[in-house]
Amino acid sequence: MAQDRISQIVGDNDVVLFMKGTPLFPQCGFSSRAVAILDHLGVEYASVDVLQDQEIRQGIKAFSDWPTIPQLYVKGEFIGGSDIMMEMYEAGELGQLMQQHGIKGAA
Repeated sequence: MAQDRISQIVGDNDVVLFMKGTPLFPQCGFSSRAVAILDHLGVEYASVDVLQDQEIRQGIKAFSDWPTIPQLYVKGEFIGGSDIMMEMYEAGELGQLMQQHGIKGAA
């Protein structure tokens, strides 16, 4: 079931980005921006290409009760989409959050 798979992915990775495409080839501007933010912070993260799996693509929206993709999770906690990530990044909050959780490379 998609919810179980999503829960395992979120639980198994300190930082995970559900996105359209891959970090090397994002398939939408919002996913591209999310990747750029994480890359700029220098954190290690897992990514899940929702375009490759319809169950995950629909399931992640229900899992987080958030209608759009990308979606960022840190230590099992839903953080938000690219707009929230950008606001937090610009305010220095995203880097602080990563550091508080002991995520390697967070600047």
